[in-house]
Amino acid sequence: MSRFDTLFAKLKAKNEGAFMPFVTLCDPDFDRSLEIIDTLVENGADALELGFPFSDPLLDGPVIQAANKRALDGGFSTDACFELITKVRAKYPEMPIGLLLCANLVFVPTQEVFFKRCVEAGVDAMLIADLPVLAAEEFVPTAKKHGIQSVFICPPNADEETVKRVAELTEGYTYLVSRAGVTSAENQSHAANLDNLVEALKRSNSAPILQGFGIAKPEQVKEALALGCDGAISGSAIVKIIERNLDNQANLLKELGEFVRRMKAATRA
Repeated sequence: MSRFDTLFAKLKAKNEGAFMPFVTLCDPDFDRSLEIIDTLVENGADALELGFPFSDPLLDGPVIQAANKRALDGGFSTDACFELITKVRAKYPEMPIGLLLCANLVFVPTQEVFFKRCVEAGVDAMLIADLPVLAAEEFVPTAKKHGIQSVFICPPNADEETVKRVAELTEGYTYLVSRAGVTSAENQSHAANLDNLVEALKRSNSAPILQGFGIAKPEQVKEALALGCDGAISGSAIVKIIERNLDNQANLLKELGEFVRRMKAATRA
């Protein structure tokens, strides 16, 4: 079983949901990013979703766009990201690690080269933000060849055919988007039909469902679990903590640790 499969089996046995934080790698720099990831893990993160900085990120609102810019302005390339993931994997051998990135980062070095590097670094799964499920054949075969699980987004306006295709192709976890638009901790509105989508995904035997977009409070984690999701992903709220503490790493880590503990506590029945 993959690390994600093992994680969800353990959580199910404990009647517990998953909390998966997102951060952009190398934001605000390499060493501080590693400390941030350490803090996420040590305070209860069940899995990690890590973003590769990119000049034209899709889906990301202003907060995560700024994180991308900070990392790129610091000169942190794809090589630095892989080096950082390798360090994280060495410290946390059982921690599931998923990547969230744009297709260009995979295409440019070629799929073979990129997925091989993912395996060497210890990546478990990958969500390519600008890869619609209808174009899955562009990447899925190469990912499978290298043992990397492909994750797809189930959008809030998904029809039955899209739901079935997402469920068929997705491994590791299914990313259920709360609402249309871009990532934001401020916009916490959720589409009205999420419960129907969760039911449809489960009827199609989807991978465990994690709800993302606008997840910034423990109550929202509880709401996601009440809908039938297997957990929640929080990104912008975490990156905002980083942003407002750029001049005070000690306070950043303190505030971040408190946030993760609260969010993780909300996953327990």
